[in-house]
Amino acid sequence: MRAFMQQFDNNATKEAHPMDFEKINMLLLDKDYSALKNELRNAQPADIADFLNELDEKQALLIFRLLPKEMAADVFAYLSVERQAELSDLVNEKELSEIIADLYFDDKVDFLEEMPANVVKKILKNTSEVERKLINQFLMYPDNSAGSLMTIEFVDLKKEMLAGDALERVRKTAPDKETIYTCYVIDAARHLEGTLSLKDLVLAPVDKKVGDIMQKDPIYVTTHDDQEGVADIFKKYDLLAVPVVDNERRLVGIITIDDIVDVIEKENTEDFYKMAAIQPTEEEYINAGVFTLARKRIVWLLVLMVSATFSGYIIRSFEATLQSLVALAAFIPMLMDTGGNAGSQASTLVIRSIVLGEVEFKDLLKVIWKEIRVSALVGAFLAAINFLRIYFLERYTLSIALTVSLTLVFTVIIAKIVGGVLPLVAKKLRVDPAIMASPLITTIVDGVALIIYFYFAKRILLI
Repeated sequence: MRAFMQQFDNNATKEAHPMDFEKINMLLLDKDYSALKNELRNAQPADIADFLNELDEKQALLIFRLLPKEMAADVFAYLSVERQAELSDLVNEKELSEIIADLYFDDKVDFLEEMPANVVKKILKNTSEVERKLINQFLMYPDNSAGSLMTIEFVDLKKEMLAGDALERVRKTAPDKETIYTCYVIDAARHLEGTLSLKDLVLAPVDKKVGDIMQKDPIYVTTHDDQEGVADIFKKYDLLAVPVVDNERRLVGIITIDDIVDVIEKENTEDFYKMAAIQPTEEEYINAGVFTLARKRIVWLLVLMVSATFSGYIIRSFEATLQSLVALAAFIPMLMDTGGNAGSQASTLVIRSIVLGEVEFKDLLKVIWKEIRVSALVGAFLAAINFLRIYFLERYTLSIALTVSLTLVFTVIIAKIVGGVLPLVAKKLRVDPAIMASPLITTIVDGVALIIYFYFAKRILLI
């Protein structure tokens, strides 16, 4: 993906021109390549990439070759991994080398990580020894670490520089940098000493030293920090880029906002999968194989199915109670569903609050107290509605109406407490809180609801 700031520059210098897909298709069918080329020149790279992703290989290659040279790398960076791989096989080595050479370094590394070995070998063969070593170094960083996200294309300055000299350095190096809106001040050993915004540099007197106008003690991350933690830092401090240092605080790269947007999207997608009891996958749903999707779903379904058998054991242990009053069985689905839904509501809110940094394990008692009060109100309201329905509309006895209504109150209270507490406990145990979502909580609450139900049935109905 192209850097956010690069796209910002493009939009600033060129008026947005949404692609007319129908017109493009007509020009393609009419083989009016001259008009097609002009139409593409005025479009946004991201829109062109979306269009290319929908075409077959030959048509995509044809349009890609019509792109102006300066646009080709931008469009290539936005393409899907599958389309990038296809074009890499279809174009010759010279064309591929030119495209890759124009990519920003982090986009280049991301591309190589996804490509087959033969494509990687073809590309590395045409790179300089220095760049090849850098690429191999980046590929060695652990997946999902700050090191795997960073780019080496940034502006570095020395604190002894005068503002005028520093600004001239920015002018000279800017064309090869991913972002110039923040410069990084380092010493002779490349230790990070501070940061300096382009705005402050431009406004400073030309004879002012960089060390006097830079921001000292900057926010930074280390190469092995987890990408989710890096995303939290971006959100907390509203950053567009953050420096990445090694264990000795030497500046080795920066992470830009475009890469963090991808991380946030990926982490949110993983959470959605886990909350639905599905193993996360990076494949798009429409492209994923049937067996792959089945394998991702079956493990958790098996676990939940086995755990749900405890509900069966509870029902069998109270079989005599059910036989004495068969009417009790009619309300079991409603009680279990309501309890599961109540627990899911609480867990969803708490998981989201954990992600946003609003609650921590130390807030456990506050969460419990809040959920007790909320669930008492919700449970009382639902119980009152159910009592009226069961007693007056369905004409069941007063004792049955009381049994179901009291069970509903306590089930909702316990479900919401469980739903609020489990994600916090999971976070404390360094387990993803999303695992403690709907399916697992529903399974737990089902068993609890049945025990409460049959307890009240025995006490009130004297069975």
